[in-house]
Amino acid sequence: MARHRYLIALGSNMRHPRHGAPEAVLRAAFKALDRKRLTLEAASRIIASAPQGPSRRRYANAVAIVHTRLRPPRLLRRLQRLEARFGRRPGGMAWGARVLDLDIVLWSGGAFAQDDLVIPHPLFRTRDFVLRPAVQIAGKWRDPLSGLTLNHLNARLTRPRPALRAHPSRTQPRHGGP
Repeated sequence: MARHRYLIALGSNMRHPRHGAPEAVLRAAFKALDRKRLTLEAASRIIASAPQGPSRRRYANAVAIVHTRLRPPRLLRRLQRLEARFGRRPGGMAWGARVLDLDIVLWSGGAFAQDDLVIPHPLFRTRDFVLRPAVQIAGKWRDPLSGLTLNHLNARLTRPRPALRAHPSRTQPRHGGP
């Protein structure tokens, strides 16, 4: 059976009764990703990011690379059980506060789609809180859909944009008529 590599995004913005603050939750999650048929190859630094959606709490975010023989649907179930062990309940408000969120971003098998799982993660290209830590440990990994590396995707997302300028004829005062 083949071994697969996965890029997993981790997020937390709630304290855990045993592990503590969100940063500590992610450190504990890294350890949990290195057990029972999963091997943690690399873990990024933990970064802070602004909340998205209705949550008001800042997030701790990171990414990890894991090796396993599990195919994507089985790994997803495994990650969901891990989230539950950390106190996440099924359902809940989308974009709400959570003790632990684990998402499969990429895998060595390329693109994958089935029922409740799409790889690459459909939104990862627009998420600084995923790409910024991902380039630390997987910058040369390629998005199977665009062919771009994570370094390139991050550069596109974070590059400065020129300020829009008004057309000169609309900014200059008119002379002559009333």
